[in-house]
Amino acid sequence: MRGRAVIPLNWAPLRGHSSGIAQVELDNARVRVIEDGVVVIEGGKIIQAGNYADVVAAARDRGYDQDRTSGGLDLTSSGDLDPTSSDGPSSSTPPHSDTRSDQLLQAVLDARTWNGLILPGLVDIHCHGGGGQSFPDAKTTSQAMTAIKEHRQFGTTTLVASLVTDTAETLLRQTKLLTELCTEGELDGIHLEGPFLSVHRAGAQDPAKMLTPNPGLVYRVAKAAKGWFTAMTLAPELAGVVSPLSPVGATSQASDKDDADPQDSRTGAGNVVDGIGQTCFLDDLDTAVQANLEHDFGIAVERGETASVIAALVAHGVVPSFGHTDCSASQMAKAVGFTNFLFELAEGAGARSATATHLFNGMRPIHHRDPGPAMEALAQAAAGEMVAELIADGVHIAADMVRDVFQTAGADNVALVTDAMAAAGMADGQYQLGPMAVTVADGAARLTGQDSLAGGTAHLIETVRFAWRDCGVPLSQAVTAASLTPARVLGRVQTIGALAPGRDADLLLVDNDLNPVEVYRKGLRLQTTPDGPTV
Repeated sequence: MRGRAVIPLNWAPLRGHSSGIAQVELDNARVRVIEDGVVVIEGGKIIQAGNYADVVAAARDRGYDQDRTSGGLDLTSSGDLDPTSSDGPSSSTPPHSDTRSDQLLQAVLDARTWNGLILPGLVDIHCHGGGGQSFPDAKTTSQAMTAIKEHRQFGTTTLVASLVTDTAETLLRQTKLLTELCTEGELDGIHLEGPFLSVHRAGAQDPAKMLTPNPGLVYRVAKAAKGWFTAMTLAPELAGVVSPLSPVGATSQASDKDDADPQDSRTGAGNVVDGIGQTCFLDDLDTAVQANLEHDFGIAVERGETASVIAALVAHGVVPSFGHTDCSASQMAKAVGFTNFLFELAEGAGARSATATHLFNGMRPIHHRDPGPAMEALAQAAAGEMVAELIADGVHIAADMVRDVFQTAGADNVALVTDAMAAAGMADGQYQLGPMAVTVADGAARLTGQDSLAGGTAHLIETVRFAWRDCGVPLSQAVTAASLTPARVLGRVQTIGALAPGRDADLLLVDNDLNPVEVYRKGLRLQTTPDGPTV
């Protein structure tokens, strides 16, 4: 936003110069830039955001007028926040005795100047670590917190922790550890990148530990995560992802042994479902809906423990994210359509949709006679049917391609992610990403002794800067892709991702080159040092 941010009643207020900063605000599920804007914060929430003159006028009128400010709120003398109509403040509010409105007006008028940009707190939905620690390898919550703090001090106020392909035992152990931090409010979800991936597009994933897709592991992880299982990356061409595996009851040929044949893990029958959470909403499908599924997607709907992996994920509110895949365009389209159909059944209007894990990376390259998964994922994103992750760090994708993706799909359907591993914020050297050894040289992480990229080393604000400065993406669009769009992926647009009334008071104050200077999370300002914010 370009303008002023006011934090009244409980801190020294803040105000930017009128020619300064760009504010991004939610406006009918889209963003817009407000010149000379103001953000009003109290009690960890944004209670108003809009044009400075309008907010001042509303405060002087003893209430917020919805005709003049977005999502107006009436600050009543009781301290409650109540919606008002365009007729002005609630009739129960005495016109000249609103102490809170007086306090608010004075805070706005006395706000200190901020000579920079005010952005919503950033939202990273794909991050493996930073600060020398990684989520797949953390042995304690303290180690995991090091990675969280590394990104938080650079303005990522909402963070999803990503794991990598590993044994079921390891994935469950790490899920339980990270769930502790989710329940404490430090993390905002857990993403499993694997183990149901293509050995042909393994990237930095360990092909020896990839497993046959089966709903049993989904149920076990969902139970361990206690509602914090956010997303799972999987390859849609694998048997069991879209259509159920049959017969159920046989043990997968994949094992946890180091000498397991990775190709065998693609062809074995489904793992035994161990009785944990075997039912999902598909059990309640009526005949007409089942017939629709079978007609539109060619899927023979199975129930309970024989449900497909996608069905099991959606049943637990987990977003299927398609990546590390060698699938065809039609296989990608079928998986996206099936996912979105089930989400609409489960969540109704405004339901979430499928996502694409780091578009282009870990996918078969595009060919004009064989477009493959990446081109179809981009087309689905352009149609508003999925959100495409993009690692805009100057290493994973060329600047021109980043620009083209934004122009094709639009910022509403692109989520900037870091895919960061332990080396984010650290020097070049040797690191670990789950079972894989990684060498970082010149800021690029690759599997040791190989050419495969092994995650990123950037902070999310750096991807915003790269998209804006190097790729020609408008700033408001780059910020949208790092805040509001990923918030929608998480189903949390009403609480995070925008400078708008009712959202958490997550703010990132940067200079005009997007260098972080101050970070607020849920209204609390992080401590700062001469080198920038710290936790």
